[in-house]
Amino acid sequence: MKILEKAKIGNLTLNNKIIMAPMGTKSDGDGSFSERDIAYFTERAKGGVGMIMTGRVGTQDKYEMRTNHLLYKYHHVTKLSLMAEKIHLYGSKLCVQLGPGVGRQAYQDPFTPPYSASAVPAFWFPNLMCRPYEKEQIEFLVQSVGWSASLAKRAKADAVELHAYGGYLLDQFHSPLWNKRTDEYGGDLKGRLKFTLDIIKAIQKNCGEDFPLIVKYTPYHGLPGGTELSEGIEMAKMLEAAGVHALHVDKGAHENWFDVISTIYEPDAHQLDIAAAVKAAVKIPVISQGKLDKPEVAERAVVEGKTDFIALGHQMLTDPYWVQKVKAGITEYILPCIGCNECVHSSHQGRQQSCAVNPQGFREGDYPVLPANEKMSVLIIGGGAAGMQAAITAAERGFDVELWEKDYRLGGQLLPAGAPTFKQDIMRYCDYLVNKLSRSKATVRLNKEATSKEILSANFDKVIIATGARPFIPPIKGIDGPNVKDANSVLMGNETTSKNVVVIGGGLVGVETAVFAKETAEKVTVIEMREDILLLADHNDNNDQKIRKMITDSGVETICSARITEIGQDYIEFNKDNEIKRLDCDTVVLAAGFKSNNELVQELEDVIEDLIVIGDAISPRKIYTAVHEGFHAARIINETTKVLLNK
Repeated sequence: MKILEKAKIGNLTLNNKIIMAPMGTKSDGDGSFSERDIAYFTERAKGGVGMIMTGRVGTQDKYEMRTNHLLYKYHHVTKLSLMAEKIHLYGSKLCVQLGPGVGRQAYQDPFTPPYSASAVPAFWFPNLMCRPYEKEQIEFLVQSVGWSASLAKRAKADAVELHAYGGYLLDQFHSPLWNKRTDEYGGDLKGRLKFTLDIIKAIQKNCGEDFPLIVKYTPYHGLPGGTELSEGIEMAKMLEAAGVHALHVDKGAHENWFDVISTIYEPDAHQLDIAAAVKAAVKIPVISQGKLDKPEVAERAVVEGKTDFIALGHQMLTDPYWVQKVKAGITEYILPCIGCNECVHSSHQGRQQSCAVNPQGFREGDYPVLPANEKMSVLIIGGGAAGMQAAITAAERGFDVELWEKDYRLGGQLLPAGAPTFKQDIMRYCDYLVNKLSRSKATVRLNKEATSKEILSANFDKVIIATGARPFIPPIKGIDGPNVKDANSVLMGNETTSKNVVVIGGGLVGVETAVFAKETAEKVTVIEMREDILLLADHNDNNDQKIRKMITDSGVETICSARITEIGQDYIEFNKDNEIKRLDCDTVVLAAGFKSNNELVQELEDVIEDLIVIGDAISPRKIYTAVHEGFHAARIINETTKVLLNK
């Protein structure tokens, strides 16, 4: 495969054309890379990736609240050099991404104006007007990046990448959308690129012109007033002329964050055409990203000459051994990223990053799956995400595992969640779990309805309840009518909708069902009792932006702050603003939430000692909670007992 061939960036040779894209991680208190960082990146090096890029490393903390990582003092070199050493042991290269700041994207507080190119509104606090950087401050930032690059080289990093994309500080200088300056750092393209070009010169002065230097930049924003591709091409030529060795192409800004950081809703290779346009204009290598995680998609992108290198971000967090599995020809063993962005969401909530479908992602060493100390039999009731993950982990530990599923197939809530064409990554993940479970030594019994009597008579050592949830049916007049359909059944194609559809419920399931129904219906309306749709959706901002855009683009109408009072054969009545209103429709789809299937729990919790309940059987939540609870339920079986006995 072309993607597995060696390739060069400047004088640097990579073992393959796969690069781990930059993603921010949390540091130790002093800004150094932590032991957790080192373990995380080393695991990806073991997986065979050609080069690892760090997330943005700050080159100063004078004008912005301290970033996740810093590199401007000698002691910052120590941990970075250890990380480089460990990465090199496995044949991977290390590229440190450096940037002078995030500018108007700074999330500090609603009282302190951040710095930017000009006096433009701060992104997170629009009522704050940014403070424009003074010339002397810009010159300080230029020199700070050059100095930090020299420290990266001293730490034995193989390359540096300049952070100049995505609506962050340097990109704010690049674009007239945010750069309103009239001095030498504004005006025409040459002026707007001066800050970046000066930094390139500073890096070259400190590291030498042969030291591999990559610039990640945004040639197209896709926003009114943002950078257009024609100007982005001119930027590429100017950067090439400045002596950079490769261009890492990005798209979008925080206003359309889903273009920058892919969500589940984006199509494959959604940034590739932008990269291809840049590649046609320059002679230096181009790196592309954006849902290139399917090996066949990545290979085609390189074979067709649209990019030279493939950057994988969240897919590398999900499965660090992507490259090794492609080499071995076992691509069906790749754990797919599902685009949920829980990794970003957890970080933005101040928590440690993690992955929804890889509980050991950024937990390397924290949660080992150890062989069982004694043989035990484990029964798992329910074959959704939680149950399958529990069965896989328990079997991996060496327990005798049996899983009962009442349906004729495994998957649970993953099946309707992954049924729409715009959510096929969920189905890929479901298939992955089913296949991995089939390769394990667990016994799976389908069409097996569990009863408390049979569970007790089977006499298993451990019982794990993962029975999931079922749709909540609100007490509305006419809710049992023949024109009322369940959202899950509609998503899975078991029930069809007609031309004029009303969806009851504006949560995530409701709005996704509405978009799906609009593919065939003439009119779709979502009615939500709260003041807006998606208010209870616990997901990242880019996912929220995208599904709202899909609602708008598809023409789905929304009525909020409304309570359904009656469903008729060809109408629905609702109360809004203390007024009863009627809306004609021929199909009503119910998406009013879920309630746990916890009857078995109630029957067994006082009978079976240490009964384990996981996933939606506790309360309806997300894939993240289902997978992690399933993993840990099986991982710590007997652990607590062992600790207590040893005390």
